[in-house]
Amino acid sequence: MNALAGLRNANAVQRVAREIAALKLDRTVRLMEVCGGHTAAIYRFALRDLLPEWVKLVSGPGCPVCVTANDFVDRAVALARTPDITVATFGDLIRVPGSSRSLAEARAEGGDVRVFYSSADALDWAGKNPARKVVFLGIGFETTACTLAATLDRAVRENVGNFRLLSSLKTMPAALRALLSAPDARVDGLILPGHVAVVTGTATYDFIPREFGVPCVVAGFEPLDLMTTILMLCRQLAGKRATVENQYRRVVHAHGNAPAQALMKKMFEPCTANWRGFGAIAGSGLAIRSEFSAWDAQTIPAAVEETREFAGCRCGDVLRGALHPTECPLFGKACAPETPRGACMVSAEGACAAVYHFSPVDHG
Repeated sequence: MNALAGLRNANAVQRVAREIAALKLDRTVRLMEVCGGHTAAIYRFALRDLLPEWVKLVSGPGCPVCVTANDFVDRAVALARTPDITVATFGDLIRVPGSSRSLAEARAEGGDVRVFYSSADALDWAGKNPARKVVFLGIGFETTACTLAATLDRAVRENVGNFRLLSSLKTMPAALRALLSAPDARVDGLILPGHVAVVTGTATYDFIPREFGVPCVVAGFEPLDLMTTILMLCRQLAGKRATVENQYRRVVHAHGNAPAQALMKKMFEPCTANWRGFGAIAGSGLAIRSEFSAWDAQTIPAAVEETREFAGCRCGDVLRGALHPTECPLFGKACAPETPRGACMVSAEGACAAVYHFSPVDHG
């Protein structure tokens, strides 16, 4: 508790904010918090209010629920409406709208949709209910992918034949390359996801300053972590240098978690993945290896509807840092937490949800 109190010490956070302001850069700098957890913390602790006007924070594609495209939700809904299938999912995915309905609505219509705390719990349930075909919805980045790899490995070893994984797992480096390669990219520095870096290590991001000249700092999730990270980025920009720094040293190391990386490599292989706001990005997804196809839910036939987006939803632009949530015409009107029209308003890590809950002045 003492350590947490120190990381939330208001005087310490304000002192770092004054150090940032003292740098007095002669231009506006746009810093992207890649991780949705960072976005939520920034709004929850009102950190934007402490920054000088020349520091602009924008959200990025680091909310796993938000970047999950409608075609995945539509397939999950189609599976949930199949009589002998139980769809197992994390709770934050259940209200994400697909092309015509969410998993919550499919459940209300009689589909068997169950929320589990972990994939391991879903595997246990499958073992106790052999008459049901259990499809676990695998979304997330490297942090989640290693746990799903462990669950899948156990399902194979224990021959739990009624367990399947529907993978929409994504990896961060290819998406960041796509983001920074875009002609309209306006990012001066990246606040990199700490939890992902626990698995990958910091070295996986070395290409960013080398290829794009963009400073990067891997950050923790407390107010002092984030304000210190912003200071580190601004110091790099003031010194006209670009490198990968590690603010989250108490958890993250250069080369990450080797056993977790090996397990992911054993169970998954890179594939093209569809990202909300970006489209298909080659090499950015993780597909189940062919030798484990008996546990791959992609092989299950399903009557999936034609995918479409909700008219007017600008969630994809928010995820690219091109739009602030309040600039979406639906924000706070047709789209609110009770009636979400896009994934960014559903997830606890979604930028729209963070602004709506923690920055009421932005939407009246």
